[in-house]
Amino acid sequence: MKKILLAGATGYLGCHIAEKLIQSSYDIRVIGRSPRKLAEKGIEIEDIFQSELTHPETIKNCCDGIDTVISTVGITRQKDGLTYLDVDYQANLNLLNEALESGVRKFIYVSVLNGEKLRHLKICDAKETFVEQLEKSGLEYCVARPNGFFSDMAEFYTMAQKGGIYIFGSGEQKINPIHGEDLAAVCVNEIHNTDKVVKVGGPDILTYNEISAIAFEAAGTKPKIIHIPDWARKTVLGCLRVFTSSKFYGPIEFFLTVTAIDMTAPAYGTHRLRDHFADLRQEHP
Repeated sequence: MKKILLAGATGYLGCHIAEKLIQSSYDIRVIGRSPRKLAEKGIEIEDIFQSELTHPETIKNCCDGIDTVISTVGITRQKDGLTYLDVDYQANLNLLNEALESGVRKFIYVSVLNGEKLRHLKICDAKETFVEQLEKSGLEYCVARPNGFFSDMAEFYTMAQKGGIYIFGSGEQKINPIHGEDLAAVCVNEIHNTDKVVKVGGPDILTYNEISAIAFEAAGTKPKIIHIPDWARKTVLGCLRVFTSSKFYGPIEFFLTVTAIDMTAPAYGTHRLRDHFADLRQEHP
């Protein structure tokens, strides 16, 4: 059985990929800063390479004996003074360099749908700059491009619990977010597939108005959707860029941009957003 190196195992998607690899009986090595965090996530893997991807000297030889690298490494909220370029680009590039040094066969990287068209966003530019390096590395590779996770939709349920959901624009933009378990299956399947790019979403294409309606139903609250004019979204984006640091506005900039456009992708998986919201109600009644 081929040995797989997984980077980013403690994140939302990384946890699901680790579980899928274990279920599929792969020989796994996990790279990360804290074995304790892996244990807290319920990830029981013996081969843990303790290191910090942003410090290349700590990951020397991490890819020895590895057939395929899967990386979900990236930040959604900047911390520890690190930037998107530090993590989404440079940390992954450090790992790619080790993969090349050790003769790894394939590198699977999780980016974002339409990332190449959204390079004016700092997070997307960092990811796509790495994708460019991966494409010319000479390795077999696959770039997975999900359009959004169920975990990203949790904010709609939280707003519904509070009695009102705020949406910029008409709310008719469409998305089919995917559950982490379903995307993990896609990533693991690509170990043996030959796709260079996989655009992927969940089974249900929904408008933000429809997502809101499902959230209100799950929360058991009276529907109240507040539509905010799109000019207000653009004004907020402009003010954030001028008056705040990228550490603050980066995640907001991404959210406000992608919710203003259609983000549909080929459907995959069996998990439904309605069921996810119902699970959230059980967890947070």
